Amino acid sequence: MKLLSTLIPSTLQGLLSKPQPEGEVDEPLEMPILRRRPRANDLVRIACPDPTREDLIRDRHQHRAQWLVRQERWEEMAAALHDADQSREMTPGAMPVAELMAFGARADVILAAEHALFDGKPARDAPMMDGIEALEHVLEEHAGNAMIACVVAQTHIDIGWAWRGTGTEGEVPNRNRSAFAAHFDRARDILAPYEQDTTGSALLAATRCALLGGTGAEPRAVADRYERLIDLNPANPRPMRAMGHHLLPRWHGSYAQLELEARRTAARTEETWGAGGYTWVQFDAITCDAQACANLDVPFFIEGLRDILAHRPDPHTANLLAAYCASAIGQAPSDDAASEVRAEIADCARWIVRDHMTELHPMLWAHAARGFDNNLRVRSPSRFAAAGRADAMRIITGLFQREIEAGKRVIFTEGRRQITLPG
Repeated sequence: MKLLSTLIPSTLQGLLSKPQPEGEVDEPLEMPILRRRPRANDLVRIACPDPTREDLIRDRHQHRAQWLVRQERWEEMAAALHDADQSREMTPGAMPVAELMAFGARADVILAAEHALFDGKPARDAPMMDGIEALEHVLEEHAGNAMIACVVAQTHIDIGWAWRGTGTEGEVPNRNRSAFAAHFDRARDILAPYEQDTTGSALLAATRCALLGGTGAEPRAVADRYERLIDLNPANPRPMRAMGHHLLPRWHGSYAQLELEARRTAARTEETWGAGGYTWVQFDAITCDAQACANLDVPFFIEGLRDILAHRPDPHTANLLAAYCASAIGQAPSDDAASEVRAEIADCARWIVRDHMTELHPMLWAHAARGFDNNLRVRSPSRFAAAGRADAMRIITGLFQREIEAGKRVIFTEGRRQITLPG
């Protein structure tokens, strides 16, 4: 056990040990209260479900399709996929169930290929073709099934990207570039019989849009292909985000085309999103292109943020937009032409967090801090989520600095209102 003297500051030790003259009595010494400094988690309290409701729902649909194909029940999987596609079923966070199932159906093959290509080239004995060849046999056995064709075509597209990686064109080895092109060519051939599809399949339309990553398509053709997909399911923001990215000059478009299509999309989807269509189209484009960001109609974009949350006030969307404003935009370089625009958007995190957040979704914050890179390889999901939670808590604590400096604690409630209590 520690001696008492080690627990008392030296200045107090002197006072306590000071001898008292005979007949004199000092006033009682008031010892200061020694408090530990509150931790950030004590100052701001917000529910952090793990997994979130959105995660649970997404995992359920993915695992269902994955389980069915592992049991070789392809017809049953394709029927369920068709039903989800035709009904436009979505999760609360606006993720199409058909896309989740299609990923679950190809997940085993994709993960094996990505693992083999983790360092850019496979080992000599890596069974690179086994999985995709098995899927090609399934495709042959179910000729004419559009849903299975989508799954196999998407597998080729994903493997193509695994070969290519995220480097610039000059950084990609010739062998990898050739493999990328070959897989995209095969995906295009698989989808060719369904070019005149009249079933209104959003999954088929989404797969055709995914093919754009391997082509030099004209801006108008890119916009037309995405427009069809968006019109099939305007409640799904993912095609709007992808279209904006693909209309950047580095891909298939121009800044003028990006602005035009953002405004056209906002007009077509006004009933679903208000001004949010403009915001969704610009969403990813302005995070990776400073000039696109500098060109932004900021008031229209912010109006879109408000309309998105008005039409979809769920925790997933609130976290997505808060993390986007505070982290993806707010922590980007600030020494270019877009710095003022970024500052205005970053400031929106304040009212989004205060007025709309009820719980914290760390994975969204972790991805936002890395620019929502779809090709990001996460070695440890737990550490990745922990980093996202730390970023979020640091940012949110900063947004309530005035209350905290006044000695209060902030507690988030389900009613989207924070309670402040004495510290």
